Amino acid sequence: MATVKEYNVEEKLVSVLRLQKYDSKLDEIQILKGELPIEVRDLEDEIEGLNHRQAHIEDELKGIQDFVAAKKAAIKEAEALAKKYEKQQDNVKNSREFEAISKEIEMQNLEIKLAEKHIKDASEEIKEKSRLLEVAKKAVADKELNLKHKKGELEKIIAETEKEEKAFEKQSLEAREKVDARLLAAYEKIRKNYRNGLAVVTVMRDSCGGCFNAIPPQRQAEIRQRKKIIVCEHCGRILVDNDLEATVTI
Repeated sequence: MATVKEYNVEEKLVSVLRLQKYDSKLDEIQILKGELPIEVRDLEDEIEGLNHRQAHIEDELKGIQDFVAAKKAAIKEAEALAKKYEKQQDNVKNSREFEAISKEIEMQNLEIKLAEKHIKDASEEIKEKSRLLEVAKKAVADKELNLKHKKGELEKIIAETEKEEKAFEKQSLEAREKVDARLLAAYEKIRKNYRNGLAVVTVMRDSCGGCFNAIPPQRQAEIRQRKKIIVCEHCGRILVDNDLEATVTI
């Protein structure tokens, strides 16, 4: 029956410290990228929203233009009818017919005036919609230019760091497999709690290398002995001594 190797405290500390070093290298690459990935996603979302707005304005503008075209067609039809009725007036047999035709002519002239008013109002609306469309187009163009710039920056950083990042990702995964399960769970929990991702730190100038609170001499002696896992009483980070840190290289 195969036996599972039991790691001593020093071996556990070495494994988690090595993992921290790989993860810190990956963190450095993410810092190089900065907020660019988020900015790129945000700009893409903004452009999508602006494109929807632009399409909506274009649809509204087309609707108004179609309305104007319909009113112009109605004016031509009313004018043609008015001329037709005017010719009929020349052949009326009595005043009653004349009055009836006159009313029809009057109705067509009213239709023309009403259509002209609608066209005038719609023309003003077309001007406003056209202005809004130009504003929307400019906003899209500005955002697309900014996006192109941000993407260019991000792609440059990715090109420069991709090989290194993939290597560190592979090494981080391999290092993870060698860390004690309970210690790994604690490590990952601590990393999530701090923006700089440091879960394992050294003692620096008698203080915690993470939160910089003082560590008593007796506590420092225990850290150097490497007989048990010791965490900072203030921030909860795993503490290692400088000599151990110096022996772990990546």
